[in-house]
Amino acid sequence: MSTHLAARIQEMGLILPPAPKPVGVYRPTLIVENQLYISGQGPVREDASLIQGKVGAVLDKDQAKVAARQVGLTMLSTIVNNTPPDLKIKRVIKVLGMVNATPAFQDHPFVINGFSELFAEVFGTENGIGVRSAVGMNLPQNIAVEIEASFLLEN
Repeated sequence: MSTHLAARIQEMGLILPPAPKPVGVYRPTLIVENQLYISGQGPVREDASLIQGKVGAVLDKDQAKVAARQVGLTMLSTIVNNTPPDLKIKRVIKVLGMVNATPAFQDHPFVINGFSELFAEVFGTENGIGVRSAVGMNLPQNIAVEIEASFLLEN
């Protein structure tokens, strides 16, 4: 467990869902030199259920933004539960946000702001905001949002 991040999460009063187990042949986290890569995460609730539904049909953009924030909490849980206790994240490098949206939906960046705003709160605006893409597509298990990210680690 990453104790530095866990302390920050506790200080902020955030409630993390259970860290999801891989549903395929991949690692949830991978450290290569001074970078941490996190596989795509979905919006897992505290009871381990998923926020599902197509944005623009079942969910509106505000509900989808909440789902993206939940993905951020899921990712924090994955980091805390799958990395060494002495790990220190310096900054967010790159975020790829995928929205399960109808073809007519066009507010993908607004949705992914739910994730980005959370990480700006956790790591500060200077280090919590990296480069980012926000796209629409069909997602597995009909989850509303999936996000993957990479981070720079402190040496």
